[in-house]
Amino acid sequence: MNITSASWWGAPRKFSSEEKERKISWLELFYDLVYVIAIARITSELSENHTLQGFLNYLSLFAIIFWGWMNGSLYHDLHGSDGLRTRLMTLWQMLIISAMVVALDRNEGIFHHQVIITIMVMQLYITYLWWSVGIYDKKHRRLNRPYSILYILSLILFGFSLFVDLEIRPWFFAAAIVFNFLPPFIVHLIRRKKPGLLNLSSSMAERLGLFTIILFGEVIAGIVGGEGIVKVNHTESWVEFGLSVCIVFALWWIFFTLISDRKCKPGLLYGAILEIVYLITLMALGILGMAFRIILSADDTSNLNGNAIFMIFVFAIASFLIGIYTMTYLVEYPNQYHQLQKSIQRLILWGSAALIVTGLVSLQFQVIFSLLIILIILLGIIGITNLKWYSDYENKGNTAPPDKNFSIR
Repeated sequence: MNITSASWWGAPRKFSSEEKERKISWLELFYDLVYVIAIARITSELSENHTLQGFLNYLSLFAIIFWGWMNGSLYHDLHGSDGLRTRLMTLWQMLIISAMVVALDRNEGIFHHQVIITIMVMQLYITYLWWSVGIYDKKHRRLNRPYSILYILSLILFGFSLFVDLEIRPWFFAAAIVFNFLPPFIVHLIRRKKPGLLNLSSSMAERLGLFTIILFGEVIAGIVGGEGIVKVNHTESWVEFGLSVCIVFALWWIFFTLISDRKCKPGLLYGAILEIVYLITLMALGILGMAFRIILSADDTSNLNGNAIFMIFVFAIASFLIGIYTMTYLVEYPNQYHQLQKSIQRLILWGSAALIVTGLVSLQFQVIFSLLIILIILLGIIGITNLKWYSDYENKGNTAPPDKNFSIR
């Protein structure tokens, strides 16, 4: 730790002084806690209002929350220091997200004035984050400009939405969200002929994994919330509970075997696309938690009877797997795994298709039977993946696995 970075104020770390092996700080983990609450709040709201409008509200809020988390995390990763400034910046963003949760708890809808104002405050704050770095690091000012301009345009759109009819506000929200996710792509266009690469660091890959754990926690909470006290003495409910937890564990296994500890391919474009894929994949995981809560809390789960929520449940799992499939094209694998990587990608696609077929044909089955089929499909993906890995590796005359993620021994 040098004297400058440990000074009482602590200017942002310069972009050029990238830390190769940066350890995730306790401050960043503490910062994540408020997002646990925010995600729990919007997932709970979706469970209570799972109409088309409820889903659109959920997707809009999730995108805004993820964008806020991602920008705060990227700022800390690129420019965080040990000084007071970084800690205060973290505190302010935590206060803003907490205020948004309080505004949402009024149950007056996401397009209520108080909710929009808290979103605007967060928008203004994050715009300031990126703009202010240019004051301390002039070489980085040109890269900050697209962020500042597009974020200000988003702020204006959110502001205009306060003065238009309620029916039109979602369109302003959608446009603002698109503007918020555009800057990395604009910077890529600016720098495409310039030497040097802007990469998503290994510490940010770890941070994305930690955010994924938050969503897995919400899925488990959905399972626990779905099995109420009234049903706790029913053997059938305990079986449903066990199968549900096993399904979540299988999804965790697949995700963290194939994606965790994998560096994103070099280049800002790959990093930006990976962030978008993470957003969509984690949205599906949040919807899965909502679906678990509703399906398992039903008074009669002996027959699905064309339950639309069960179809959403199956499509959420399939979407999560397709998200993993897409990520396998964006992260790096050792050279010896390229052929195996293609086999696994095909396996995930076939598994997703099998899940969708299961959802279509099992609507007249018991919930237990349907959950069992889904679990078997997921276990099949896990088992075949590991068998292919060992077969491929041993055929090459190797004895010790170079990649611990594929190992189940």
